[in-house]
Amino acid sequence: MNGHVKIMRFQQFMEPATTLLSLLLVMAVDSSRTVAATRNPHCGIPLQQTLNLARLVQKESVNLIQTYKASQGGQADVLCEASFKYTPDPNISGLQPWEKLLSIYTHLQDFFPHFKRVYEQQMDLQSPESPLLAELDRTGGSRRNLANLVSSLYQSLFPNLPIPEPAGGPTTLPSPQNVFQQKVYGCEVLKAYKELVSNVLRELRTLKSNVCRRTQRNTNS
Repeated sequence: MNGHVKIMRFQQFMEPATTLLSLLLVMAVDSSRTVAATRNPHCGIPLQQTLNLARLVQKESVNLIQTYKASQGGQADVLCEASFKYTPDPNISGLQPWEKLLSIYTHLQDFFPHFKRVYEQQMDLQSPESPLLAELDRTGGSRRNLANLVSSLYQSLFPNLPIPEPAGGPTTLPSPQNVFQQKVYGCEVLKAYKELVSNVLRELRTLKSNVCRRTQRNTNS
């Protein structure tokens, strides 16, 4: 057997072996990713579900302001340029991830009574078929679901820390108002809520990036 034939047979032998080796390498990489996700499940489903809902709520908050302005008549721009001192703070506080999650949960709770007041006021100002009332009602459900997911995520990530309780402290609501003040108050609540949800989405993205990067780094090392 000459050398050329030997080389050809050797190459024919190596081709399936190389293919098998490549397949094994791909399987090994997929396996390592699966193990990483299993070691840190918060990098997957719980956090991603919270992020997905936060994105939806953020879009709802933008549409809600547009619907609110359209339902208030010709003074909408003037109404939403005025300021009102009774709206909740939309800024997330805390330095550590657990502090920020707890702040997110508390702030979402703080908006509950204000949305209830806005809904009650708009019921007196709008017709029963108003799309604004339907959107306010739908937003209330999304807001509660997001608060529940944040609470569950907090407990999952930090099981040794106290579970956040629903906000039960005093909430400052505006005193009786005239129609113009009611409309200004409603727009201020919705604007502050939109800002809060944007902040929530940013903090959740940062949390996911940090958690997943840490998992990736530990796996590689």
